Amino acid sequence: MKECRNCECPIPDLAKRCPHCRHGQRRGDRTPQAVLGAVAVTAATLAAVETCPGAASATTRSVARADVAVERPPLAPPTITRLRYDGGGDWYANPSSLGNLLREIGQRTGIPVADRPGEVGAGDPDLSDHPYLYATGHGNMLFTEREIERLRAYLSDGGFLHVDDNYGLDESFRRELARLFPDIPLAEVPLDHSIYRIFYDLPDGLPKVHEHDGGPAQGFGIFLDGRLALFYSFESDLGDGWEDATVHGDPVEVREQAIRMGVNLFLYALSATGAP
Repeated sequence: MKECRNCECPIPDLAKRCPHCRHGQRRGDRTPQAVLGAVAVTAATLAAVETCPGAASATTRSVARADVAVERPPLAPPTITRLRYDGGGDWYANPSSLGNLLREIGQRTGIPVADRPGEVGAGDPDLSDHPYLYATGHGNMLFTEREIERLRAYLSDGGFLHVDDNYGLDESFRRELARLFPDIPLAEVPLDHSIYRIFYDLPDGLPKVHEHDGGPAQGFGIFLDGRLALFYSFESDLGDGWEDATVHGDPVEVREQAIRMGVNLFLYALSATGAP
């Protein structure tokens, strides 16, 4: 393990950022090894959280450096943050989905996670504080030039964005993606990528939740320096599979596959180092 340069808590070898303060390692500090299996990743991340000074329940903690006491607020557990956007699309769709997924992540992995999802706009000053951005909706997605620049910088600096096509988002998303990375085409994520096996083994890749246009579920991505920075779930509708069971009436086995994919996405967002 390495030590976080910001809060001095240990960072697992596979983690790119501190699990608590989200401060990143230098690029040269990243290990070249592939992502570990489920038990190793979960244990390493949980150990870092448990030993981090920020896990204390006190409202503030004092850190002495050069005989100067610095008061810091407690560090919040990681969450999934919903990305707001303009254009008229319902970025707030599937309101129960992310809370349900966070609960399942906590129960299944033992990692302390937030009780509820976050919310941020691409132009907000705290964008970089959110390790896992989630965007969904049925209609038009639109970003300003400044928001495009901010998103590009966020992803290039190690952030992760999951775009979940909730039927009707595909055309506008691809248009905005062409503005975001005009020289990098969407590529289908290979089935042997760690996002399909970091915790749960999903040999068939992205699960099919809803019918949409009848095509197969496909996981596409944008790779930056070998790292999967953006994941696009197409013809799948994972968010519907994470919603309360009474909302869509999906079979138990379909919802289970959606949740398993969600657990993998979350762990990948927190632990990816650039090794596929």
